[in-house]
Amino acid sequence: MLKKIEDQVNPEKVIEEVEAMTKDAGRVQKETLRKILEENSDAEYLLKHGLDGRTDPESFKSCVPLVTHKDLESYIQRIADGDTSQVLTGKPITTISLSSGTTQGKPKFVPFNDKLMDITMQIFQTSFAYRNREFPLGNGKALQFVYGSKQIWTEGGLAAGTATTNVFRHPRFKKHMKAIRSEWCSPDEVIFGPDFHQSLYCHLLCGLMYREEVQFVSSTFAHSIIHAFETFVQCWEELCANIRDGSLSSRITHTSLRSAMSKIIHPDPVKADLIHSKCSNLSNWYGLIPALFPNVKYILGIMTGSMLPYLKKLRHYAGELPLMSADYGASEGWIGVNVNPKLPPELATFAVLPDIGYFEFIPLNESIDDREQDGESDFLRIEPKPVGLTEVKVGEEYEILLTNFAGLYRYRLGDVVKVVGFHNSTPELQFICRRSLLLTVNIDKNTEKDLELSVEAAQRLLAVEKLELVDYTSHADLVSEPGHYVIFWEINGEASEEVLNECCNCLDRSFVDVGYVSSRKVKAIGPLELRVLKRGTFQKILDHYVTMGAAASQFKTPRCVGANNSQVLQILCSNVERKCFSTAFG
Repeated sequence: MLKKIEDQVNPEKVIEEVEAMTKDAGRVQKETLRKILEENSDAEYLLKHGLDGRTDPESFKSCVPLVTHKDLESYIQRIADGDTSQVLTGKPITTISLSSGTTQGKPKFVPFNDKLMDITMQIFQTSFAYRNREFPLGNGKALQFVYGSKQIWTEGGLAAGTATTNVFRHPRFKKHMKAIRSEWCSPDEVIFGPDFHQSLYCHLLCGLMYREEVQFVSSTFAHSIIHAFETFVQCWEELCANIRDGSLSSRITHTSLRSAMSKIIHPDPVKADLIHSKCSNLSNWYGLIPALFPNVKYILGIMTGSMLPYLKKLRHYAGELPLMSADYGASEGWIGVNVNPKLPPELATFAVLPDIGYFEFIPLNESIDDREQDGESDFLRIEPKPVGLTEVKVGEEYEILLTNFAGLYRYRLGDVVKVVGFHNSTPELQFICRRSLLLTVNIDKNTEKDLELSVEAAQRLLAVEKLELVDYTSHADLVSEPGHYVIFWEINGEASEEVLNECCNCLDRSFVDVGYVSSRKVKAIGPLELRVLKRGTFQKILDHYVTMGAAASQFKTPRCVGANNSQVLQILCSNVERKCFSTAFG
């Protein structure tokens, strides 16, 4: 499947090849593992574990241990520091990807190479092929709210940036986007602009200038699309004025942006008046996206997992346009493709491509609550034996192990997925949550999904006063005695004391973990605390991560902020307007 990108991708040919490959997923997996191990047979890491050039799955599994990022940090750090020997791979790693850093408070270093770039292009063209079968695109443009992060250099002189930035900067990327009819509206200077807020304004202006040509709107995460159109709502009249006069807002101060935009913008009073009229006639901005871009077919971005809470707002802006969840991957590598693009994001599934890596799955027959936590690592001694790609069972949940072409072997991604079916002989996965525990004070163990369900239940009470939850996060307060959960909410208005208290009690009651409930009843865990934040607090958190070098389009709100993430915790605590404590357990 990994091949040179042609001038135009033939969607039907791509689908034909994927269908053939996924009918023989077991054989393709063995062949993929053989290729990975042959290419990296002299790597220090594999030799250390006694693989000795063997490439069969049985030898691989018996010799090579399951690992987390923490286990590989010293190897990756050596590479970043300039060690050009065969540390993890046969060929030297020349680029480092940075994770978003929202989970642990600081980004992780992850190896990136041309093989991963090839796989990224394969994922994009496969996803495009299945999307295009349902929603055919013509020759137009894509309004993509994407941003390159600051590129840094490691001690050893390796370029380091977010995974998306490494992809965007690759010399073959533009040609690939053209081949799948996804050319950006915005010039490179906007994508890699030095100021996120100025780049966002320019993205919006570029989209409006090409409004009739825009075929779809996308960003890495759903959150970024909402943020873009919330920004539009605040500055739409200024954007119209720019288009009417052919001028550029004084808020755009960087020379590179002004120079690039001057080649796009020109006076167009007719277009400006039309946009102004469209916006003026909207009711509470419902259907804003199709009003601005009449030929848009769909909205595309990652909309699963921690993005689910944003779907209501996104549907408001999208009107009747389909929301389409983008493919399933991580900074470490890709896992699957959305081959059922008509499914709503809540039901999105991802078919694993058996030639992009070697995959194993740890069965989670036991409850997630039964596992212990040790930083990133779980104790392995109580876990079932991992099974192969074609050995998983429909309806069961698993944690994914990834072996890729860039030096990760039997790597625990930490994601919990559910097998909901098979696409030929390869499984279709539904993302459930991150396996790592978010909230724990005593014997309680609550995951990201538990928190999401609790917030979903409580935010319904806000509807009584026609209020919406903008965003949320949490913190396990272990300083107070006894320790307790703190939930931070940003709300788009003023809630009454009565409703806030009801929300607080609902949050507390909705954590149904046995350890939590029993600990609350005997007061081993204190009453849950709800803290309402000033408007714009989560924007400050986004700005903080961007300042630290994260790409705005790769930002995910951290759903739990630990004590080690002191700067974000300080932003939250210093922006609290109101607080209340639960009385749910007396």
